[in-house]
This record gives sequence, structure tokens and C-alpha cells, in this order.
Amino acid sequence: MKLLFIADPLEGFKTHKDTTFAMMREAAARGHELLACGPQDVMWQRGGRVTAYVREVTLTGRSGYGVHDWFEAKQQPPDEIPVALADVGAVLMRKDPPFDSEYFYATHLLEQAEREGARVFNKPAALRDHPEKLAILEFPQFIGPTLVTRDAGDIKRFHAEHRDIILKPLDGMGGAGIFRVGPDGMNLGSITETLNQGGAQTVMVQRYLPEIAEGDKRILIIAGQPAPYCLARIPQGSEIRGNLAVGGKGVARPLTARDREIAEHIGSVLAARGLLLIGLDVIGDSMTEINVTSPTGFQEIMQQSGFDVAKVFVDALEAALA
Repeated sequence: MKLLFIADPLEGFKTHKDTTFAMMREAAARGHELLACGPQDVMWQRGGRVTAYVREVTLTGRSGYGVHDWFEAKQQPPDEIPVALADVGAVLMRKDPPFDSEYFYATHLLEQAEREGARVFNKPAALRDHPEKLAILEFPQFIGPTLVTRDAGDIKRFHAEHRDIILKPLDGMGGAGIFRVGPDGMNLGSITETLNQGGAQTVMVQRYLPEIAEGDKRILIIAGQPAPYCLARIPQGSEIRGNLAVGGKGVARPLTARDREIAEHIGSVLAARGLLLIGLDVIGDSMTEINVTSPTGFQEIMQQSGFDVAKVFVDALEAALA
């Protein structure tokens, strides 16, 4: 079966930890053919079908820290070959955030491809309907005190009530743009101005959860079922963020009863909407984000626990296509 991965440039993959690479490696081991492109390579023209200009990719068997020759491609830009998305076995949308206008437009092209017969994972409409910060609003029973607003006065009042807060943009990833303001309110005004752009941009504000010291847990849900291990991303030094992209330490841990309660409920609801793979972020007993664009953590969990997340994912993909 041909699998098309729509992702960031392959040349930039860090294969010692990249989840898309883990998916590719497992799929290739089962004999699936790999195709790759970026969202910018997808197009539609009247009278035709949604088409991507792709490279046919084979894996070299080399991977690890600093390894760049992990793949070989039959085609190099600008000589990619056109392939209708409906003519491949599955399309895996693995482009990293931000969820900006171009990502939004890409979901519409992918939805048109679905109408033409393509099988896309995660489902494009579900990607649009579940922005990663705002998707938690549907499940208030699992989240801590949270505010979504453009208004600086709302943020000031939230801080006065909760005293220690986290502010973050709605379109970031990897911990980018996250600020903590403690009880003294130091720099609250300037941070708010930076994030809300004078009232032009919406901001998420949450009560600071001291349990972050034990890790920001990434819980993976595949076809509605949580993996038995999460990846606790533990802040290092004076850093408040546990994201691996900013130096957090990833530690695989078994799910707690509360983790499983949250994950099983979210999984049962969102899998039915076409989200094959979900990554929940949980701090302590509170969910903080629902990641659906390109959830990560496969390799770290496999390396530390022995649980083969990539195998389970490709099992679920094949079952969905059967």
C-alpha cells in the first residue's frame, strides 16, 4: 500500500526522536511504500482531482542523533511526481503547528480529496474543529481554571483571583510564547500586550499548576484507546515549561487512574469524529491541551517502556483502511 506523509521537510527530521519517522519505519517494515510532500505541494484544479507533488522515499536503515542520510528519494525538487491523493492507500497529515491560515486551507484541500475518495488521517474536518488549545473547552470537567479572551481586563481579573497564572498564545507549539506571572503581577501588562497584540489576538490563561514539577504528561490515544504509558516532560532548572523542545526531560510512566479516566473519555468521543491519533497534555489531574495535528512521543515511550507505539498505530491505521 502507498502511504503519503504530508509533513515538514524530511531533511530536518531528528530521527532519534521523531514520531513521523517512527511511523514510516514501521510502515516500511510491513512492506508499505512511502511517499512524502509538504502542504505547499498539494493543489487542485477544476476538472482534476486534488494532487500532491511527491517524492518516493525509501529508508536507508540509518537513524539516530545527528543522522541525516536516513532516507533516499527517487525525486528531488523540482522534479517531484504528481499523484492524486485518492490514488494512494492513505494520507497522513503530519505537518507541525502553527495552525495558521495555510494549515486551515490545507484541511479544505484534504477534505476535497476525501470527497474524491482519499482516506486522510487525522480527518481534515476534525483537525479544523479541534484546535489544540481550544478543544479542551468541550471537557470542562477535566481542566483547571481557564480563561480564553482578548481583553486585558479579563486577564487582570483572572490573575487577581488565581494569583499565579500561565498565559499562552493559541497557535504555538513546543512551549513557544508561554509566560508565567506570579502573585506580584510583575510584567502582567506587558506580557498581555505582547500576546494579545493590543486586543487583536485571543489568549489562553490558566491557573499555574505546581504539579508541573512532576511533569507535563503526554498521553497518546490511538483509535480511541490510550497507550498504557505516558511521557512525563519534566522542566529542568529554572524553566517552567516541560516541553522537550525547550530542554524538558522526557520520562515514560504508567498511566494513573486519573490519566486513564481522562484519556478513555476523550478517546471515546474524539475517535468517533475521525481522530485516529490524539495526544493529551495532562498536568497533575488536569488536562491542559488536546493535540491532534502531529502528536509526538512514540520513540521516547518505546525506548523507555518497551511499548511499541508505532506498531499499535500502524495496526490501527491498517484496521481503519480494511
